[in-house]
Amino acid sequence: MGMRGIHTSINDIRKKVFAEVARLSYAYDGDLSDMENIPYRIIPGEVSTYRESVFLERAIVKERMRLAMGLPLRDVTEHAPVSQGAQECVHPEKYYQPPLINIIKFACHKCPDNQVVITDQCQGCLAQPCRQVCPRDAIYFEHGQAHIDRNHCIRCGKCMGVCQYGVILRMERPCAVACGMKAIRSDEYGRADIDQEKCVSCGMCLANCPFGAIADKAQIFQCIQAIRSGIPVYAAIAPAIAGQFGAAGTPERMRAAFRQLGFADVVEVAIGADLCTLQEARDFLSEVPQRLPFMGTSCCPAWSVMAKREFPQQADCISMALTPMVLTGRLIKKENPGCKVAFIGPCAAKKLEASRKSIRSDVDFVLTFEEVMGMFEARNVDFTTLQEMPVPSSASADGRGFSISGGVAQAVVNCARQLAPDREVPVERAEGLNDCRKMLMRAKAGKLNGYLLEGMACPGGCIGGAGTVQLIPKAAQEVEKVKKLSERAHAYESSYQSILPALEE
Repeated sequence: MGMRGIHTSINDIRKKVFAEVARLSYAYDGDLSDMENIPYRIIPGEVSTYRESVFLERAIVKERMRLAMGLPLRDVTEHAPVSQGAQECVHPEKYYQPPLINIIKFACHKCPDNQVVITDQCQGCLAQPCRQVCPRDAIYFEHGQAHIDRNHCIRCGKCMGVCQYGVILRMERPCAVACGMKAIRSDEYGRADIDQEKCVSCGMCLANCPFGAIADKAQIFQCIQAIRSGIPVYAAIAPAIAGQFGAAGTPERMRAAFRQLGFADVVEVAIGADLCTLQEARDFLSEVPQRLPFMGTSCCPAWSVMAKREFPQQADCISMALTPMVLTGRLIKKENPGCKVAFIGPCAAKKLEASRKSIRSDVDFVLTFEEVMGMFEARNVDFTTLQEMPVPSSASADGRGFSISGGVAQAVVNCARQLAPDREVPVERAEGLNDCRKMLMRAKAGKLNGYLLEGMACPGGCIGGAGTVQLIPKAAQEVEKVKKLSERAHAYESSYQSILPALEE
């Protein structure tokens, strides 16, 4: 489950960094010299709180700040001011340079990478079963305690299984365990390193590093610059937003909250989810099994990139339907020519999806809930005082359920049933890229012919995304509550159906 929803000092620092970058942007008048002072505001005084020295803490905050502004990390071997290159970054049009997910090397703990260790609670028992079962004679006893000879240990874990005190553990790097792409290795100093060829930017490493050493780049600064330029910027809010801003951040207050940040208005991405559902149901009924053995959902970018990259022969089987984010962006721009769109969601991979050339014009900014929390802090938004407005009822309950694992498939099945009542649509779903891969292997072997496959890179679906702040079961409950506010149950009741062909062009 990781640390999502547990409030830690890492959340505090991240939120402070996002808030400071937002303040910097709201007050920006051509001068970025205040960037030098921010680390001292976030880490005041001369005594360290989290690490061995206050200098190290500030150095890490400086790099976090650069990433939050979309700037690249600096090379630690050379002196450079924290604002280096920031000036060309302040334009709303500027998109971050890859890579999106970054490891701040001097914040990395150099965690043991898959080692079997005997803790100091070893009772030095007489039977020594650990020693008996070790196939490599790697266990020896000294001063009444068992020890492992690293040169001989093959990490098979047999000793773990027989220790009656349960004091032998497998120590694994949390970021590597969380990575479904096996993209995390060690550099020459034993620090974590991301193989960018393998990474699909799901952000699970970032959400699971207990040292807060991994961060993605953000567009907080650029988005606020667009708002301040006078161009209307619309907030397209993903369905996973339910409950993310605490008890006071109710759906009825979202419109007022985003207007306080300077957004022109709020549009639910669940509207786009309805249209995506219609597209996928239509495609599934016409393509499976005539042209394709099975079909995979399109909306999770980390899943679809992994699927196409690792299963190139089956790449056609991943739906070509436009994602809810893209459909909503196109809809907003059709209705408000000349505006900009900021997708507000739970996801790191959506940042990469939006930067693709084909989508660049539909979605201008992608912000996570966590980043937006920093913006609320910068503007001193107090949810309890905000005006409540009725939640727009145009999205269906199914569209709003997209953010929970199983929700996408269910929406498509309900739609397909209405379009072709005699067709059975069997479903297989997976959450987490490891399980998604296993599902695709079964599909490749012909075991899921005629199926609709739903892939979600994050635990629980989008509500477990790297940019979320709420416990996953709690988030699921909140989404269910918002679904009940819908006047329409299913996607095929969408009032936007008629303009879908125009958005598909």
